Amino acid sequence: MKHVLSAMVMNQPGVLAHISGMLASRAFNIESLAVGETERRDFSRITFVVAGDNKVLDQVRKQLEKIVTVVKVMDYGNQDIVERDLMLLKVSIADCGLSRVKEMVEIFRAKIVDVGAEHVMIELSGPETKIDAFIDLMRPFGILELVRTGRIALARESSMSIEDALKPPTPYDTAEVEVAV
Repeated sequence: MKHVLSAMVMNQPGVLAHISGMLASRAFNIESLAVGETERRDFSRITFVVAGDNKVLDQVRKQLEKIVTVVKVMDYGNQDIVERDLMLLKVSIADCGLSRVKEMVEIFRAKIVDVGAEHVMIELSGPETKIDAFIDLMRPFGILELVRTGRIALARESSMSIEDALKPPTPYDTAEVEVAV
């Protein structure tokens, strides 16, 4: 079973290496990983997809929470979330022409971002299943190159319980976090 976790971390050099090293040393496999700055420059969000049962998920979460630079860990397992992957795909148009590829691009609400004499580059974002289906449809045309991001996710507001909405803000919400170096 796949689990989506997100960790709010201090935006410092070495944080990602520390976290991924810790997970690897405990034999937790990361299936997907995405990292980026948040609405506050001093924090980054790391979104992981890990495979395993609830025991594995619990261990990953506990290990993450022990790391000093990790401010908060969110488990999206029982929440209604919006999740997206991003893909760039270079596909040949030498045999079929642009129009057939363009039809598929429109059906999947993708975007052609570069056109060459022999190929087009397509951008697509969406759930993993949508991207996988698009890749399968593009294979007969001739995939020249493909790159994908890790998954990103945020909980929908509607999934927040009233108790969670009324909780006092966390230190992340209200104050700067200081770390002795």
